[in-house]
Amino acid sequence: MTLLDDQIQNLNDKVQVLLKKQAALSKENIKLQREKEGLSQQLQAATEQVNQLQHKIDALKLNTTSLNEDVKKDLEKRISLYIKEIENCLSLLNA
Repeated sequence: MTLLDDQIQNLNDKVQVLLKKQAALSKENIKLQREKEGLSQQLQAATEQVNQLQHKIDALKLNTTSLNEDVKKDLEKRISLYIKEIENCLSLLNA
């Protein structure tokens, strides 16, 4: 073979390597897009759950005016724990 044939073969080999890398990256991109969509759906569901719980909290606050102070404090602590757990889940989904 001539020098030109060697260079063409070398170039062809490099193109083949690049095409294989491009195909692998395309597959990975599709996988990551699907994962992102799943996480977005989970985030949306968690956000809706937070909104529903916030409405329940508001309703409970209105209904707890007749409760004694110890029961109110216990209820507020439990609600705060629920909110912290939900916020933790949301932060994990956003990461």
